[in-house]
Amino acid sequence: MVRKIGILTGGGDCPGLNAVIRGVVKSSIIRRGWEVVGIRDGFDGLLYNNRIVPLGLNEVRGILPRGGTILGTSNRGNPFSYPVEVNGKIVLTDVSDEVVANIKKQGIDALVAVGGDGSLKIALELMNKGIPVVGVPKTIDNDLMETDVTFGYNTALETATDALDKLHSTAESHHRVMIMEVMGRYAGWIALESGISGGADVILIPEIPYDISTVCRAVDERRRRGSAFSIIVVAEGAFPRGGSRVVQKRADETNTIERLGGVGQYVARQLGDCLDMDVRVMVLGHLQRGGSPSTFDRCLGSRFGVAAVELIEQEQYGRMVCLRGRDIKSVSIERAVRKLKLVNPGGQMVTAAEELGIVVGRR
Repeated sequence: MVRKIGILTGGGDCPGLNAVIRGVVKSSIIRRGWEVVGIRDGFDGLLYNNRIVPLGLNEVRGILPRGGTILGTSNRGNPFSYPVEVNGKIVLTDVSDEVVANIKKQGIDALVAVGGDGSLKIALELMNKGIPVVGVPKTIDNDLMETDVTFGYNTALETATDALDKLHSTAESHHRVMIMEVMGRYAGWIALESGISGGADVILIPEIPYDISTVCRAVDERRRRGSAFSIIVVAEGAFPRGGSRVVQKRADETNTIERLGGVGQYVARQLGDCLDMDVRVMVLGHLQRGGSPSTFDRCLGSRFGVAAVELIEQEQYGRMVCLRGRDIKSVSIERAVRKLKLVNPGGQMVTAAEELGIVVGRR
């Protein structure tokens, strides 16, 4: 019988995390009388007992409109590959046995892991070591399989679209090419949807390696038609045909995930070689992760939290809640993390963009 559950938020932060935490706590306490504890700073918190804190109704009061996560998060705390200093050198070590022991010592009967594909893969490994786990999909990138959408994505889109609306006036006033670099890692969902919604002229996404001559020709044709400015949205994972992604920091012992960024400036330099126009770059960056969650993300996060508790009650461990149409369903975590959900280059969304006259960089 379940009496005590734990919840953690892993990976990058995003709007709606607090809605999930609140949903888990309220449905656990009000409807079932369970005790809930929060694990601070993602899977890192499971290594230290002082990072496990009680979560009652008072702790979640007023957090629904807040961005980020009251528990903190980390994308470096993989207990199966944890950086430990040995003789002055960082060595990746498996400390998962300590994590399992701590979970049992705390009397946690089941764990709710809220995260993207990386965090959910860790959760699956803990499940294989005997820890009852359910997953909640979270990422602004919207790149998790088996769910129509992840919470946090809608708010990030609103932020990006609002920024594009503002860029139009300054681009037109100064007759500039404005490049806006957005997040998304290896998926182009944010760039594509915000670009369509924000009236971009060019959208570059990772799924379609771009040809810079095509981009230059599109901007030049707009200028000849009397449009003395252009708006380009580029996803951080976009790259040219025959080239590679722009990376700020490659994966190493202390940073197991490569850090993308800088493609906006790279594209600007390329355009400078073929256009006689003023080109400026804006990196939207972590603004996409911040701020109060949208109505959609608050509701979806709350529903995901409730559904995760229901899975625990039904002892359906090793599963992830997901959105299918308008209904909350569940799927095995193993199936959900088998590959990333990427934009289909020949799909309706890309086709619609091209029908609107938006150039996606194809030759």
